[in-house]
Amino acid sequence: MKKLIGFIVAIVIIVGGLVILQNVNFNRVGAEQYYTQITGEGTMLKDKDDNGKTYVSYEYKLPAFDKDGKAKTLTFTAQKQLRKNAYLTLFEKADKGVTSYQEVKKGDIPKKANEKLVK
Repeated sequence: MKKLIGFIVAIVIIVGGLVILQNVNFNRVGAEQYYTQITGEGTMLKDKDDNGKTYVSYEYKLPAFDKDGKAKTLTFTAQKQLRKNAYLTLFEKADKGVTSYQEVKKGDIPKKANEKLVK
């Protein structure tokens, strides 16, 4: 009976761990949040891997604002051109720069940051 209970507990822990790994974006854990708006096209960057395959990404350098409205210029890359006038939350870590971003609605941006963005 103890073996069965131990086995069930182990399965629950493993399944719970897998669910957490699938649903938690570790690039956002412990990151500062900044808010920005895409105002133009990103700069195209081309890079080749070891096999010679070319990869294209787009670099953006934009003013961003924290929840208190303090400005900071942040640079990040995306795998495609981002939609003009889209609002983004940028997740920045001091030692790594922008580690992730997410498109948000204007109404989801904190008031002080929202006031600083392009109307």
